[in-house]
Amino acid sequence: MAREDAVRCLRCLLYALNLLFWLMSICVLGVAAWIRDYLNIVLTLTAHTRLEEAAVLTYSPAVHPVIIAVCCFLIIVAMVGYCGTLKCNLLLLSWYFGSLLVIFCVELASGVWTYDEPSIQRSDMISLKSRMPNYGLQRYQWLTYAWNTFQTEFKCCGVIYFTDWLEMTEMEWPPDSCCSNQYPGCARHAHYRDLSDLHQEGCGPKIYSFIRGTKQLQVLRFLGVSIGVAQILAMILTLTLLWALYYDCKPPEPTPPADRPLGSDPCGVTITHGPQVEAHKQGTTRQAEAWCKSVTMPNGHTHFEMERLS
Repeated sequence: MAREDAVRCLRCLLYALNLLFWLMSICVLGVAAWIRDYLNIVLTLTAHTRLEEAAVLTYSPAVHPVIIAVCCFLIIVAMVGYCGTLKCNLLLLSWYFGSLLVIFCVELASGVWTYDEPSIQRSDMISLKSRMPNYGLQRYQWLTYAWNTFQTEFKCCGVIYFTDWLEMTEMEWPPDSCCSNQYPGCARHAHYRDLSDLHQEGCGPKIYSFIRGTKQLQVLRFLGVSIGVAQILAMILTLTLLWALYYDCKPPEPTPPADRPLGSDPCGVTITHGPQVEAHKQGTTRQAEAWCKSVTMPNGHTHFEMERLS
């Protein structure tokens, strides 16, 4: 009864861990997709600068295709583990354990391989100004879209200040994406009427903070560590459950019969007459067993004498 309760407890824990794998994998995919969109914009603005290299080093472990594929595969593995636990199938549980071990090794190798601290300084943000003169040009529409999206989402304008647009381009006022309340011509109206309608903080510090690490990146790192710990716990529980189920499936050891028939030798030799039969007739089984041991030779053969019928 105690072992059955232990197996039931192991199955419940594995159910919970598999559900946790689904939730954490979906969260990782969602946050990675969100970060990937903003990362593409940052890489567009920081192309051919040291900031681009630093951004790649910081976010490549989070949005690497291998990590995304591992999370997708982990969802399938969790389903297999749930079915194997539900049906107590040794084959499915063995496949589940092996898959978790492979995924854990891939995650560990990817984390060690891609771990590197970016080396950037605030002075590197000045290099972003080299990307501003191409704003608004027909063949640089992708760059225009990146500037507008970043300034709108991060509520910033220019690199250090909104006057960077006036210094680096031929524009008379900043883009409309610099307005806190956007509408066509809002930047022109703010430039001549009220400068407080423009974002007062530059995009350089925002990009610098993004490269150093955002809250979303910290969430991804926490989820990655949590998944690794949960995988180790799941592998331990799976091994324990496999041992319990395998022990349950072992055939019981044969037990010797309680009563031997008359004339049956305890050593496995059946005889029809002699002193052992007389011992059986007298009900002294222990004497018969002692007689068997006394006549067993060192070479392992049983020696007995057959009485000749008169």
